[in-house]
Amino acid sequence: MSINIGIYGYGNLGRGVEDSVKRNPDMNLIAVFTRRDPGSLKIKSENVPVVSASDINEWKDKIDVLIICGGSATDLPEMTPLLAKSFNVIDSYDNHSQIPVHFANVDKAAKQGGKTALISCGWDPGMFSLNRLYASAVLPNGKDYTFWGKGVSQGHSDAIRRIEGVIDARQYTVPVAEAMERVRRGEEPELTVRQKHTRECFVVAEEGADKERIRREIVTMPAYFEPYDTTVTFITMEEMKEKHSELPHGGSVIRTGSSGENNSHTQVIEYSLKLDSNPEFTGSVLVAYARAVSRMSKRGDTGCKTVFDVAPADLTLFGREELLSHML
Repeated sequence: MSINIGIYGYGNLGRGVEDSVKRNPDMNLIAVFTRRDPGSLKIKSENVPVVSASDINEWKDKIDVLIICGGSATDLPEMTPLLAKSFNVIDSYDNHSQIPVHFANVDKAAKQGGKTALISCGWDPGMFSLNRLYASAVLPNGKDYTFWGKGVSQGHSDAIRRIEGVIDARQYTVPVAEAMERVRRGEEPELTVRQKHTRECFVVAEEGADKERIRREIVTMPAYFEPYDTTVTFITMEEMKEKHSELPHGGSVIRTGSSGENNSHTQVIEYSLKLDSNPEFTGSVLVAYARAVSRMSKRGDTGCKTVFDVAPADLTLFGREELLSHML
């Protein structure tokens, strides 16, 4: 039986989810919901309605899992708890420091509605979170390091675009090469966030906008930019389209530890991603976990979940025999 999917929000991430749904034979895209004029939105899927977000409650009994494709800065903290009261939902909330607050709000709403919700699903948080957990369990005597980029952060770019006077923006997260090499050598240095990454921002401002105010709002933005060395470069829309139209990303999770008598042997675990399209990959992760949300809901498992709560077998189309024969 197909899993009926709804997409709430149709930006880069929504289009990535749409593409992934097409590639999964057990998925069926039911509708795309938008806060824009539905008549102005052209989607790639044929015979799939585009519906006003204000009419979403009319679809309660038609959607198995609603994939919410909003921004973490202001959208998801409001959208996910509200929608979790009526739908099984999944989001990619990526403001790491605020995840416990977001979890509590969504958990309360989902339990009130008897629904299943999964938050902070993507590659980080998400896939990288799992690798940090696995590596720390295997090497309890060690340290975790996560390096992102070089690549475009959708959440950070969206946060810049919310600033008054900004037309468009791209934010590149750049790992500090020297720090990565020290970690790979097993040195286990103590590194601040500023020592691990820099942030490069390219911004198209409205004509006449106060660029110094915009720059100041960016570099002082709590959690997103304030802890980092951040550069802001103002460019034209033509430059943005020519040089920054793609959305690559990636990164590495590294855990260094020791084993043996007197900790005589250094062990290094590294998991890395190199992505040509951040939103398409994130959309693919969301769709895989939507399958798990549907299965968990059918088992009556309600409330808010994270990737830590999902059994790997719930993600896949493969049955038990195939997993044992080909995956294990």
